[in-house]
Amino acid sequence: MSSSVGAPRDEPVPIGQIAEPPFARLPDPTTLFALRAHRFHSLATGHQLGPYLNFLGQLSGIQHNLQDGLPAPDMPSAEALACAKEHAKPPLDRSRFTADEAFDTTLARLFAQAIDMDMPDAARAALERAATASEGQCAAMAGAVLADRIPVEALADHLYIAAAVQVHFARQAARLEPKSLVPVGNGACPCCGGPPVASLVVGWEGAHNTRFCVCSLCATSWNYVRIKCTLCGETGGIGYQHVEHDKQVRAETCDNCHSYVKIMQQVANPALDPVADDVASLALDLLVRDLGYRRGAVNPLMLGY
Repeated sequence: MSSSVGAPRDEPVPIGQIAEPPFARLPDPTTLFALRAHRFHSLATGHQLGPYLNFLGQLSGIQHNLQDGLPAPDMPSAEALACAKEHAKPPLDRSRFTADEAFDTTLARLFAQAIDMDMPDAARAALERAATASEGQCAAMAGAVLADRIPVEALADHLYIAAAVQVHFARQAARLEPKSLVPVGNGACPCCGGPPVASLVVGWEGAHNTRFCVCSLCATSWNYVRIKCTLCGETGGIGYQHVEHDKQVRAETCDNCHSYVKIMQQVANPALDPVADDVASLALDLLVRDLGYRRGAVNPLMLGY
């Protein structure tokens, strides 16, 4: 028998403070859009963009409400999923998207429910054009959203299509196995290959104070090291900009690719939403653009900026 006198004891560490983050975290579409709607409406109070933020809050609420009873979306085969992992490709291939029953129903419900939204005449006219578009025209608009190549003259029309595409891809992403996802390249979602809308420094249990990029389309989050360009991967020439009195939302600029993506301190404010707070911080985009950096993020609800 042996004993130790005065041996150091293991000190307990508060739960949630040990950063052992998973590579990817999948969205929960049953709460995603409801929380986003609430954030949009909260941000609208006293904001210069208040009417638009409230409009997007209504649209996000519809994205939530229309899901009740939706058909399950078509998913890639087991063979396709295994191949994607082996070759480090996103399992949801945006370039091969075809509408299924779930997407068609999503789009139809969105059009039907959006009629009751409070919106300006121009937005209502855009809704009518989108809702009366042919099947081929809707497919073309969805393809433009997925390729991030929306024609300037039809930005408003595509907004409603983009909202339906977001719901559909979030529902598909939620059905994947997070451990099957692998890195697919800088600035690319490991789930669908989409660009980030922003990155978050989170306070999640097991991932406290670590950074996750958030997909602009399917809302999948993937772990990414700090002080590194989310687009080109360079670690030199990284800078940060913020508007006065708001350090929770900053622009991370890169002098290598001359672009920027916002980084949000969700660890300090859990209410921050990467999509809603991106729109609400448009003043930051204008500031950083004047400094000569291009916006590297994509936000389907911020079309035209």
